[in-house]
Amino acid sequence: MNHHPTIKPSLDARTAAQSHFRMLRLGTPFQPRIDALGLKQDWYNWAGYRAPHSLWDEELEYFAIRSQAALFDISPMTKYRIEGPDAEAYLDRVTLRDVTKLKPGRVHYTAWCDDEGFVLDDGTLFRLSPARLRLCSQERHLPWLLDSAFRYDVTVEEETEAVAGLALQGPTSFAILRDAGFAGVERLKIFDLAEFAHDGATVTISRTGFTGDLGYELFVPADKALSLWDRLMAAGELRGIRAIGYTALNRARLEAGLIVANADFTTSEHAIRADRLRMPDEIGLGFMIDPNKGHFNGRRAILEARARKKLRHVLVGLEIEGNIPAKHAIVYYKKSQEVGLVSAAMWSPMAKRNIALASLHRPYGDTIVDDLWVEIYAMRELQYQKLMKKAKVVPRPFIKLDRRTANPPADF
Repeated sequence: MNHHPTIKPSLDARTAAQSHFRMLRLGTPFQPRIDALGLKQDWYNWAGYRAPHSLWDEELEYFAIRSQAALFDISPMTKYRIEGPDAEAYLDRVTLRDVTKLKPGRVHYTAWCDDEGFVLDDGTLFRLSPARLRLCSQERHLPWLLDSAFRYDVTVEEETEAVAGLALQGPTSFAILRDAGFAGVERLKIFDLAEFAHDGATVTISRTGFTGDLGYELFVPADKALSLWDRLMAAGELRGIRAIGYTALNRARLEAGLIVANADFTTSEHAIRADRLRMPDEIGLGFMIDPNKGHFNGRRAILEARARKKLRHVLVGLEIEGNIPAKHAIVYYKKSQEVGLVSAAMWSPMAKRNIALASLHRPYGDTIVDDLWVEIYAMRELQYQKLMKKAKVVPRPFIKLDRRTANPPADF
């Protein structure tokens, strides 16, 4: 009989292995605070990070956005620092909007396309100074950005891990920032940004967000993240500040009529089938395009599709009869002809309507807007019941809150 020695791993090695098994996703700089509040342990993968669907109660988290203030960790959002003498010209070349009109201290929502005019991603561009900008996006694009920088005097560097981010959204968000000691934050108008002192460093605060409400986004060096979280939580204790997960945020963004990459449209890098590709005009981003602007990625294809009326799809807002959300429902014309698909749906507590976003084949949703129906399967006593509900195309956003743009911001 052969006897083989038994090798027992050390206690430290076993602990490390178990830790790795249980922690397959990265933690953000705010993770210690979020983990302490995560009563539901309901996590999902956001760009390799462990992010919460919900921390304590998704319904109450949504109402925190609309009636108090909600704190949401946006650190996993991909962030690029783009700087140098040609930073403006470079970004004007790769993104849809006219970057020459984006002044220092301002932010705009933008998108970028491949050479065929199909959307690669959308995101926000922050002009921190004349030659220094930050581009935030859903997906990672560093190889593409570096290739596109050929012959531009510009530096492109990903700073996702180095910069922590928070979204503070809701009617009491301004009062919390003021009470936290950020003097001068009241001067920020919608899409303004400014830098403020924090814990021996600098925090960049912009009046932006993804909720259609009064709100701000804060970016700080990763090693100052926890002190920023504690500063906001202490200032917001009497104003109802609550940490939230993505489910609540997703409800608020739908009410605001905002789209999510690879949820409401498939980015051109992810699309396998050609009919899944989308041009900006097909997902409601045509307003970004200035035909008089100089050359940018996809310009020729986009303008040609407009001229030849080759745009095949349209993204619309729908109002649906009843109160059962039409999640991923098929949209029909005259109850028989399939014309599109719902990508997001909910009963809106603010709008008091059953709302949805849907991608439809033109001319449906474009020139033909009547006699549309959605096919909903509702669970009734352990059986699905098929419901055909009438739908109508309605403008986005589904709600419009004056406090989002009020100057000075509302003080609740």
